[in-house]
Amino acid sequence: MNMTLDIVILLALILAALWTVMTRSLLRSAIGLALVSAILTILLFRFDSPLAAVFELSVCSGLISVVFISTISLTEPMTMKEVIKHMKDRLTRFWYLPFIVVIVGTALSLLDIRLNIKVPPAETQKDVREVLWNMRQLDLIGQVTILLAGVFGVAILFKEGRKK
Repeated sequence: MNMTLDIVILLALILAALWTVMTRSLLRSAIGLALVSAILTILLFRFDSPLAAVFELSVCSGLISVVFISTISLTEPMTMKEVIKHMKDRLTRFWYLPFIVVIVGTALSLLDIRLNIKVPPAETQKDVREVLWNMRQLDLIGQVTILLAGVFGVAILFKEGRKK
C-alpha cells in the first residue's frame, strides 16, 4: 500500500510539472509551480525528510510562488506584435545555441570520465527541532533571511505598482 501511494504521488508530481510547463498562462504556471512544490513536500515527508520538506514548503511553495504571482500581476502583457518581434530578436541573437548544445553533448558522451565520489552515510536524526535549533542554525538564519527578503521584495513591488 505504501509503495502504491508513493507511485500515485510521483505520478501526481509528474502531471503537475507537465501542466506547469505546458500551460500558456504565466499565472497558471506560477500556481502549477506551487502545486509541484506542495506535492514534493508531501513526498519528502513520506520519505522521512521533514527538514527538507519544511524548507520546500515554506520557500518554494510559499515565498517563490508569492513573488512570481505578485510580479506577474504587476506586469503588463505584451501585444502579439511585441511577442513576435521579441521571438525574432531572440532567434537572431541565439541561433547558434542548439549547435553548441549538440556539440558539447556529443563531446561529453564520448568522454569516459569516472568520478570517484564517496557519499557519507546518512545520519538518522528524528527530531526536527534538534536538527534545526542545534545542528543547522546557519541554514535557519539563511531561510529566515530569504523569507524576509521575499516579503520586503513583494512589499516594494506592490508599492511601486501603486505609484504607477
